[in-house]
Amino acid sequence: MLVLPVLFVIILQPDSFNLSWNQGRGGFIFALTFVFVELFLIPSINVSKTKFILAISAIMCTVSYFVFLDRGLEDYFNYLISLYDINLSFSWLTMWDFLVMAIFVSSILSIFLGSKWLKLAPASPIFLFGNSIILFLDAIFPYDTLGALQYFVPYIVQINANLITIFGIGTIIAKNNLLFLDGDHGPFALQVFWPSAGVHSIIIYSLVMIAFLLKMNITATNKFIYFIIGIIGTILANILRIFLLSIFVLKISSNPIKFEEFHSVAGEIIFIPWLIIFLLIVTAIEYKKSKN
Repeated sequence: MLVLPVLFVIILQPDSFNLSWNQGRGGFIFALTFVFVELFLIPSINVSKTKFILAISAIMCTVSYFVFLDRGLEDYFNYLISLYDINLSFSWLTMWDFLVMAIFVSSILSIFLGSKWLKLAPASPIFLFGNSIILFLDAIFPYDTLGALQYFVPYIVQINANLITIFGIGTIIAKNNLLFLDGDHGPFALQVFWPSAGVHSIIIYSLVMIAFLLKMNITATNKFIYFIIGIIGTILANILRIFLLSIFVLKISSNPIKFEEFHSVAGEIIFIPWLIIFLLIVTAIEYKKSKN
């Protein structure tokens, strides 16, 4: 039942399922994957007539949201953009999609698992709610106006510049959150803000992983080790993202339009698969331990 609204939107608007972090709905698919990962070892769930009716109602409400987006609802959201002088419209509009899906997934889990879902399968709602919060912050406080999150960016930028220099890929100069690149296709200036540096992914990882680890019956030491390994992996994934963006400019194209197309998906195609794979690895390790 969880997949029905997603399938509906895929059929209705297939082009919207790209992996751009603030313009696409590809994250919905990964959110459902989190549910399946967490519920993999849970025996069959009892489905009563009442639960079935409630679930169908939740599905209809969610589908109605996506239907009415093209029938005036998105115009209303755009009106709010002008009314409240919201800076980034893409993040603002995508925020509502993730918020609706977060409410839907939470509702379905509550219907079939009761309050136990908070312990059994919290990762997907946290991922969706976390994304909606980050998108809200990006819409209200764009670029580098949210100083606390922008603080880490110069360090990631400088590490990237060092890697490009070490591997001799091209000429690069880093200054604060700016990268000046000169490669096979000419010069290019890249200004990096906290979403592009993947700071949002560290926040989302932390929320998802904390919820995931809290429910596991393992020692606090092992939980801490898994969490730190995941943080390190997420930081490395973010460094890889900026590294790949730099290589794209230096070796493939310095055309701003082509760069933006790659930039919009580069982070999600690295971070989200990494997070899912890491959760699967942790689950597999602990499942194997429990059988010994």
